[in-house]
Amino acid sequence: MSASANSRLQTGVQVLDYELAEEMATSLGSAGRSAEEAIAALEGLPETGAHREKLLKIAAEAVYAYFIQRELCGLKRHDDVIRDMGIPRMVLARLGAR
Repeated sequence: MSASANSRLQTGVQVLDYELAEEMATSLGSAGRSAEEAIAALEGLPETGAHREKLLKIAAEAVYAYFIQRELCGLKRHDDVIRDMGIPRMVLARLGAR
């Protein structure tokens, strides 16, 4: 393979890597916003009730999806995110439950 063919191939791979990284960042941001919105919907609700249970389930699913997306991006530790987002224990207890 000639040097110019190798540089074109490398450039194509670099473009693909860039596009994949961009897509991962977009997906991560979207999942994070969904989790934040679901957690915010819980604020100010009574401690019991069917509506709260429904919102807890939605929040747990959103946080779980966000954690999975973070792990796919290589971010394995969630402690800081849990603290920074103020994810309630009631949500964390439901992660992965269906």
